[in-house]
Amino acid sequence: MSAPRTLPPDAAGLGLRRTLLGPLQAAAPGDFDFLECAPENWIGVGGKLGDALDELTSRHPLACHGLSLSLGGFAPLDETFLVRVRRFLERHRVALYSEHLSYCSDDGHLYDLLPIPFTEEAVHHVAARIRQTQDILGRRIAVENVSYYATVPIDRGQQALDEAAFINAVLAEADCDLLLDVNNVYVNAINHRYDPHAFLAAMPVDRVAYFHVAGHYDEAEDLKVDTHGAAVKDAVWDLLGEAYARFGARPTLLERDFNVPPYVELLRELDVVRQRMRDHAGAGTLHARA
Repeated sequence: MSAPRTLPPDAAGLGLRRTLLGPLQAAAPGDFDFLECAPENWIGVGGKLGDALDELTSRHPLACHGLSLSLGGFAPLDETFLVRVRRFLERHRVALYSEHLSYCSDDGHLYDLLPIPFTEEAVHHVAARIRQTQDILGRRIAVENVSYYATVPIDRGQQALDEAAFINAVLAEADCDLLLDVNNVYVNAINHRYDPHAFLAAMPVDRVAYFHVAGHYDEAEDLKVDTHGAAVKDAVWDLLGEAYARFGARPTLLERDFNVPPYVELLRELDVVRQRMRDHAGAGTLHARA
């Protein structure tokens, strides 16, 4: 079995969406450095779509961002599904695999990413499930800081952690990496009234595998909704620049799931990603992570 491909630290990528298949297949060399997809949307897909995926991944590195593991849930992990994911990752020599630090199932899928209570008990629970996932997949994974709109009440007698402390504890106990979603940091900071700069400063440099950046919807001055359906806001671009200054260059994925604009507009946003990386990531940080 061929080894996974690697991404250079200054790689800038686009989401592999079926509506973009034509432009992605016809893309000029250098338009983007990698693609990212949800394996749930492509496992077992054949015919023209399967052929298109094979052709794209033969030419471009692929990262995968899962949707349904429900790492914070209580139902047993779907080991059969994880074996299928492993085969998909190996077949396409996937460079990075990530999942959400959340849960999305109970008796069945809830079709939303729900927050985990920020407690020591939850740290142990989630970390054990991440370790089990990594054992089955035979690789390290990254977990993503998610956007959330309400905090989970905790039982009396339990001590609550803040979000940054919770994430750090999970990363350490699970021995996994972090997919740092910069837009989620901004959205959560506004919605839950904390300092996004302090949050970035609290994240461990040696755990950050790559970044996500996306647009959001301004519901109100004090309420932002993570939609992936708009252009990236200036404040989020600024926070991304700050992240590069702290963590150095990391592969960065521009997310756009709804209201997908013409391909040329996505390329203009990728140019901003690259410019922010050049402006803020010091020359000494442009190195590949071990």
